[in-house]
Amino acid sequence: MARKRFTTESIIGMLREAEVRLSQGQTIGVICKHFGISEQSYYRWRRDYGGLKLDQARRMKDLEREYERLRRSERLS
Repeated sequence: MARKRFTTESIIGMLREAEVRLSQGQTIGVICKHFGISEQSYYRWRRDYGGLKLDQARRMKDLEREYERLRRSERLS
C-alpha cells in the first residue's frame, strides 16, 4: 500500500484554511496550487473530511482500520 503524503490532521487543517480563502474570494485552483495538491484531491478530501473535527476524523479512521482487520480475519477463517 502506498504511503500517504498528508495526515488526517493536516488535511482537515488545509480544508479549514481553504474555506477561509474561498470566503476571501480566491479560487479553488489557486488554493490547490498553494497547497500543492490537485483539485480532484481537494474535492475528494472535502467529501470525506468536510465538516469533521479532528477527534471525529481520528475515530472514523480507527473504525475503518478495525473494519478492515475484521474483514481480513473473516476471510482467513
